Amino acid sequence: MHVSRSRPAPTDARRPAPSGTRLSAGAIYVLLMALTVLFVGPFIWLLLAALKTRDEWVSIPTHILPSHAQWSNFTHALTDINFPAYAMNSLFLATIHAVLVTLSSAAVGFGFARLRAPGKRAMFLVLLSTMMLPQVLTLLPTYVLFSRIGLLNTYWPWVLWGLAASPYLVFLFRQFFAAIPRDLEDAAIIDGCGWVRIFATIFLPLSRPVLVTAFLLSFTWTWGDYIAPALLLDIDHTTLSVAITAWYKDPHGNAIPTVQAAAAALYVTPVLLIFLFAQRYFIRSVLGSGVKG
Repeated sequence: MHVSRSRPAPTDARRPAPSGTRLSAGAIYVLLMALTVLFVGPFIWLLLAALKTRDEWVSIPTHILPSHAQWSNFTHALTDINFPAYAMNSLFLATIHAVLVTLSSAAVGFGFARLRAPGKRAMFLVLLSTMMLPQVLTLLPTYVLFSRIGLLNTYWPWVLWGLAASPYLVFLFRQFFAAIPRDLEDAAIIDGCGWVRIFATIFLPLSRPVLVTAFLLSFTWTWGDYIAPALLLDIDHTTLSVAITAWYKDPHGNAIPTVQAAAAALYVTPVLLIFLFAQRYFIRSVLGSGVKG
């Protein structure tokens, strides 16, 4: 007797995706495009403003596109002030602070993640609570403190801030280090390694994406900071952010907004390039530092 075998039912993989799925995917793309325009729009506006004449800047109604591109605004931005010197001040200050705060935050995060001590959780909560303090609240006490110990017009405040670590970066490192299996440190302890060697030879190499992200974030914070350099540094030691806002003047002492826009475009370009080349490390660090108790 011949028994016919029923054919297996077709799998769902060959079926077209439901219309609701396609609609939601389309809505997500539209949302992403809108967010892209929202974030890129100010930079495009800055570039267009840098190519306008002063009359086009103040004209009503506003001209979106310049009639003739004024590339000379970029030449004036580089020559009307000592642009390279102020840029080097910003680069030196941002690099020193970024390196120190990255290493100190990694060390503190390692302690919170791997070491045992009474009251560690309470100390960690206190550390996180400091992130809610606005910078303006500590501005005047900081100035008075550095003035009394003679650190005004020097770069030592940024060195001290770097050695003091950053609460957000400590949290970032703590979450990453807490996810590493304990078998690695147990094996290192059996081999006779101390905690400093375990941190330097095992945990730091594993945290390369977080290290790059922490350096990138802290570098950007310092590079774009205006308040602290304007408050603590004199003309010779100040940074590019202060110079751009203060010293592009016409013979009558009025600001030249088109030249300021050109200088600002040059000012933000290095940060954009850093993000462009380091974005894969940034994404890895965010994925690897998920919230973990």
